Amino acid sequence: MRGPHNIWRLIRTGATMERTGAMGVVLDAMDAPPMLRAAARILGWPFKWLGYSGDPAMPPVTRALTALGPAYIKFGQILSTRPDVVGADLAKQLQVLQDKLPPFPVAIAKRTIEAELQHPIEEIFSEFSQPVAAASIAQVHRARLADDGREVAVKVLRPGIERAFRKDVDAFYFAADMIELLSPASRRLRPRDVIEHFEGVVLGELDLRMETSAAAEYAANTAGDEGFRVPQVEWFLSGRRAMALGWAEGIALNDLDAIDAAGHDRRALAERVLQLFLRHALRDGYFHGDMHQGNLKVAPNGDLIALDFGIMGSIDEYTRRVYAEILFGFIRKDYRRVAEVHFEAGYVPADQDVDAFARALRSVGEPIFDLDASRMSMGRLLNHLFEVTERFGMETRTELILLQRTMVVVEGVARSLDPHMNIWRVAQPVVEDYIKQNVGPRAVLNDLSKTLGVLSRVGPRLPEMVEAALSDRKTDPHRPTRPTRWQALLYAGFGGFLVALGVWIGTLI
Repeated sequence: MRGPHNIWRLIRTGATMERTGAMGVVLDAMDAPPMLRAAARILGWPFKWLGYSGDPAMPPVTRALTALGPAYIKFGQILSTRPDVVGADLAKQLQVLQDKLPPFPVAIAKRTIEAELQHPIEEIFSEFSQPVAAASIAQVHRARLADDGREVAVKVLRPGIERAFRKDVDAFYFAADMIELLSPASRRLRPRDVIEHFEGVVLGELDLRMETSAAAEYAANTAGDEGFRVPQVEWFLSGRRAMALGWAEGIALNDLDAIDAAGHDRRALAERVLQLFLRHALRDGYFHGDMHQGNLKVAPNGDLIALDFGIMGSIDEYTRRVYAEILFGFIRKDYRRVAEVHFEAGYVPADQDVDAFARALRSVGEPIFDLDASRMSMGRLLNHLFEVTERFGMETRTELILLQRTMVVVEGVARSLDPHMNIWRVAQPVVEDYIKQNVGPRAVLNDLSKTLGVLSRVGPRLPEMVEAALSDRKTDPHRPTRPTRWQALLYAGFGGFLVALGVWIGTLI
């Protein structure tokens, strides 16, 4: 499907932006230079009549994105968390994309549930409401179970959503190929790999059985987190196109007036949002990858409730340590160490100058370190970061895309709750706690204990494995002769000693 015919899709994208009036709004929000504005108008105006008209009742950008389809709506959801980038008015308009899109008929939702669960809807639910929330991929209904009367939130995929996403992603691949062809300098950003990552994330959202599993794992990991909870998973109501979780009563984080009226401390909520994300990413290596305001609620008792687990991120232990050391270095203003970590992890090519990179990082960190969110321009910061990555030949790390994107979204959510929040001060205790536990001598002992734990599991087979490995070596006069069985047993005994040492260390940690 990925061919030149996608030119038509991209032309209609630009035409829709022009026809709905979104083009001018976006250019104003980006503070685009006159040349770019002129080029956009010249290229967009002739094709204006080819664009989708959308819903005239909606503001221009929201109207354009909803007309273009679910993949574009996802992009708009991200922008809705960044008033510092797109402006407060546009960000507020885009919040509609989080959970207030036009719903599809209840009758279709009921038929989908019956097909997935193989039971008449009346046997499953005694009550089933109109949609209470509708987003790009699915909508949610409030229902009551027929057997025990418990309230649940039932999520149902939109009809035809799979085909719609495939069509959008297909066009995105074509655009990425064209960008790489026409702009060789952009290849370091790996646009095609970025789209491939996006496609993988979306495919995970389109199977609600995987979301049910993700919710259960996330709930288990965070069970001990004070002031945070995940709705109860209803496994028996889990299917590919429909699922249910326990109903969570609360105020959405995008309803600031209701939060204030209920007497909740917005500053404390902002800090909790950011710290919880960092704790889940660093401690568990498993985090909510779509933490916009529409997926977070405040319970009457002040607890933060997470919803919608279709996009979850995971990072391995090594990457967590790298990420923590980079944050810790910025917090301590140790830019030399931040630079060294980038080189050690391979994020910066080895032929670059570590001292020059440290100075570049200082130029990023120092101007914003002591500023609260209201005095910091995220747009300028992101632009400067892009210039630094280009100068030092840094390529896009696809394994970090979701982590970085979520960090931007979470910081935007926290900023909306408390415009004066200092993100470094809030992040410091979480990062320091992780560093104490996972970087330094204690981490070495932990790693040794884990390594020896692996040895303990294969201990009984060590003599056999050593002999087998050595017997496979080719004859070489410069190599030692094959060891005897007694020598092999000696090696195994040394392995056993290491295992015992690991067990003893484990008792001390």
